[in-house]
Amino acid sequence: MAYKIREVISFLEQQAPPAYQESYDNATLITGDREDEVSGVLCSLDCTEAIVDEAIELGANLIVAHHPIVFKGLKSFTGRNYVERTVIKALKNDIAIYAIHTNLDHVAHGVNKRISDRLELNNTQILQPKKQLLQKLVFFVPEENKQEVLDAVYGAGAGQIGEYKDCSFQVKGMGTFTPSEKANPHIGKKGTPEYVAEIRAEVILPSFLSGKVINAMKTAHPYEEVAYYLQNLENLNQEVGAGMVGSLSQEMTEDQFMDHLKVKMNLKTFKHTSFLGKKIKNIAVCGGAGIFLLNDAKRARADVFITSDVKYHEFFDADGQIILCDIGHYESEIFTKELLGELLSQNFPNIALYLTKVVTNPTSYR
Repeated sequence: MAYKIREVISFLEQQAPPAYQESYDNATLITGDREDEVSGVLCSLDCTEAIVDEAIELGANLIVAHHPIVFKGLKSFTGRNYVERTVIKALKNDIAIYAIHTNLDHVAHGVNKRISDRLELNNTQILQPKKQLLQKLVFFVPEENKQEVLDAVYGAGAGQIGEYKDCSFQVKGMGTFTPSEKANPHIGKKGTPEYVAEIRAEVILPSFLSGKVINAMKTAHPYEEVAYYLQNLENLNQEVGAGMVGSLSQEMTEDQFMDHLKVKMNLKTFKHTSFLGKKIKNIAVCGGAGIFLLNDAKRARADVFITSDVKYHEFFDADGQIILCDIGHYESEIFTKELLGELLSQNFPNIALYLTKVVTNPTSYR
């Protein structure tokens, strides 16, 4: 069975909605035609010229990369730098490049969950949940039609709270209305006051799905004019945000945990602050540059915070309260290609799927 590029993208965007990316990001289809058939998919952390060459050699016409090759607008395509050369090579060879970046960082099953799993952490949760990503929809529906309408809004993505689906709050009441002479009422007669036993239903939904959910509600609703309102919420979305925190099944000494970290993340070496003479149990992680989460890690009572791209003076901010580890940007996120490969293989079993063998790490150790 042949798949279109748009089908692969649609699936990935269900896993990590683009609405969850940071404002500076460019998680999107960067090159290629969404209507092209997929000959193969190459999963990678970065997209460089070498990655495009690998895709060409493998016969794969879609690269799914974590890091976007293009962050800002390009004003020329002369091959003067690696970004332009990579894009030119992809365009010449009909290679599509799709980036799935901070949106994959921010979902509960994303990059940080993969790190947590490798470190064998339990009871994981988002370290810094995001605000203002949720809305509440309130609508009124005749009792006899309530389940049909609720099923429609659930199917459109409403009513999901953590591991619980089809969540709603319902109150019985009496709806009143008088149809005008131009109305086409489902219940009642024109010009006659009507009293209907109705349900007031409330559901929570991700803000970016509001249009889809309201459309589903209106389509399933029996009334010509539907009474509803939508409200923005300040609630933290516990399923979306930066970083992750979890716990080891058993405490370790500081030396034991550092050895554990080195083995599980396949590290040659890494930097960390001084030991504090404590047992290690709770671990906070953030793939890529995550020093902005240091205070969140402290508030979560983490014994160790693992991230990358920490500046010299930022190590002082650990301030004897936590062990701060900088394991390297590439090293912290390289296993993302495995995550992408697993997601795609489970949903596109007949697709030619590859994990890059190219090492794109721009830094070396000796």
